[in-house]
Amino acid sequence: MKLWGGRFTKPTNQLVEEYTASITFDKQMWRQDIVGSLAHVAMLGKCGILPMEEVRQIIAGLKKVKEKIERGQVQFLVEHEDVHMNIEKLLIEEIGPVGGKLHTGRSRNDQVALDMHLYLREKLMEIIQLATYLQEALLEQANRHLDTVMPGYTHLQRAQPVLFGYHLMAYVSMLQRDIERMRDCWKRVNILPLGAGALAGTTFPIDRTFVAELLQFDGIYLNSMDAVSDRDFIVEFLADASLLMAHLSRLCEELVMWSSQEFSFVELDDAFCTGSSIMPQKKNPDVAELVRGKTGRVYGNLIGLLTVLKGLPLAYNKDMQEDKEGMFDTVATLHGALALLTPMIQTMQVKADRMRQAVTQDFSNATDLADYLVRQGMPFRQAHEVVGRTVLYCIEHQKYLLDLSLDEFRQFSEAIGEDVYEALAVETVVNARNVLGGTARSQVEAQIAAYRSLLAETHAWVEKNSQKVMIESLIDVGSPV
Repeated sequence: MKLWGGRFTKPTNQLVEEYTASITFDKQMWRQDIVGSLAHVAMLGKCGILPMEEVRQIIAGLKKVKEKIERGQVQFLVEHEDVHMNIEKLLIEEIGPVGGKLHTGRSRNDQVALDMHLYLREKLMEIIQLATYLQEALLEQANRHLDTVMPGYTHLQRAQPVLFGYHLMAYVSMLQRDIERMRDCWKRVNILPLGAGALAGTTFPIDRTFVAELLQFDGIYLNSMDAVSDRDFIVEFLADASLLMAHLSRLCEELVMWSSQEFSFVELDDAFCTGSSIMPQKKNPDVAELVRGKTGRVYGNLIGLLTVLKGLPLAYNKDMQEDKEGMFDTVATLHGALALLTPMIQTMQVKADRMRQAVTQDFSNATDLADYLVRQGMPFRQAHEVVGRTVLYCIEHQKYLLDLSLDEFRQFSEAIGEDVYEALAVETVVNARNVLGGTARSQVEAQIAAYRSLLAETHAWVEKNSQKVMIESLIDVGSPV
């Protein structure tokens, strides 16, 4: 008999049970469900809605259910539909009919919303921490390569020389925005929906503020219809996750290119590469490629949920059951990508000599020749044309700019003097960009210092809020008041 079956005259069709059940995936929220129930029943006791003796029985029963699940003694059943009904059924089996009183003053609609808020705020904290670890790995590599020069690219064509540390700091900057977005998402996640009932609140004199304090939520949904129908917080997380994966994918694309024989700028540690089943010489950057590939599934999860929500009337609809699998999948995908990329970056070997060779065999210092001419009083557009003709001459004669004699230079402009060779030297070109955000060594050092300060601030935020997501510490919130 279903817990809601009193109004029905026939058992549920087996195909319907299998099609509508969510227990196969929402069972991973069993801890959150028990924590929410403990807080709810403690509130029922405080408000005098249930006698304290029954509150104690329910609390003891929930803790026994928790212990059985942890010991692997529980089999979640499809016929009980979801994690909420499975746990309630287990509770009733444990302590008898009094277990049925647990659901007083709440609905599965606000119960599932609570579970997802509890789950996602915990996972947000984990993802933020993992992102800071990757930032730290990139910062360490950047600091080690303050004198390693590489080609900077636009359109995948060599453009201007930059420090390798400077290039890595761009990814540190991206991750900082990702962390800030996740922290901002936390504000919408850490709000209590429980107490909204099915959609209109409850007739019982509950105390939602008490529950929010027990579960350490920073706020409470003020409108019950919004509380049970809101999935914005998941959409926001999926959108933030999509941007984070886009950044990881771009980094991985560069790792794939840089580790190729054509570039040979870095070598990834053997522990993070795989081989070929037929070609013995191969060392494939499979992890980087797979992170790049898995980005698509995260995008798909975002679009999938947006599509589910786009035409739903208020309040709860069964369509919203489709909110969970994409969320779970995105959490797992992000967790795996961040956890793997950090040691990949830490152990990555940088081929500084190969990078330097690349910047001495191209025309990436051409802009600096134009700037040199501008400083001699030539309008930039004229200087651009002069340097273009100089580069064409070099190509035709299989030379680079620093290979030209002074006479060869001067056939294009009499303004060029002996000091041009110093102006076009790699170190000069890099350090000449000594402006805020530039690639000069001093600027990169300043960027590293700034982001280390931001990292420290993030760590402080994590420490301040980490207690709120410690499910095991919250498991005792149901102690009788």
